Amino acid sequence: MNPQGILLVEDNPQDELLTLRSLKRVNLANAVEVVRDGQDALDYLFHQGSYGAGPVLPLPAVVLLDLGLPRVGGLDVLKRIRADARTRHLPVVILTSSPEEQDRLRSYLGGANSFVRKPIDFTEFAETVARLGVYWMAVNQAPLQEAL
Repeated sequence: MNPQGILLVEDNPQDELLTLRSLKRVNLANAVEVVRDGQDALDYLFHQGSYGAGPVLPLPAVVLLDLGLPRVGGLDVLKRIRADARTRHLPVVILTSSPEEQDRLRSYLGGANSFVRKPIDFTEFAETVARLGVYWMAVNQAPLQEAL
């Protein structure tokens, strides 16, 4: 089991709650840090702003990133993650309700590792998030951060 956590970047309280419940339901022991806008995601990842005063936190094992975020949009967060050597290889899964094919194309061109459309059905959404959590936290074998 990967000791690193998940960074959930989600501004919709219902989607946040359902995501957290879905991850807990599959017994992932990894911590989930939640931020509600793109700027807070960048602050968390780069140890700045409101996260700059505390201890440096390890990078998460994966970022679950919504696209339609306040302050800084998801695609801009992805661009910043890929532009920095410290986070360039950090897995980023776009988890969005956007039906736009351009968003999917821009996400992959920007370096997303996966693009998942949030299902409208709550049960299907919960199952999708549970599968994502199991894959990225228990199945995927990421390189050690020290090696990057």
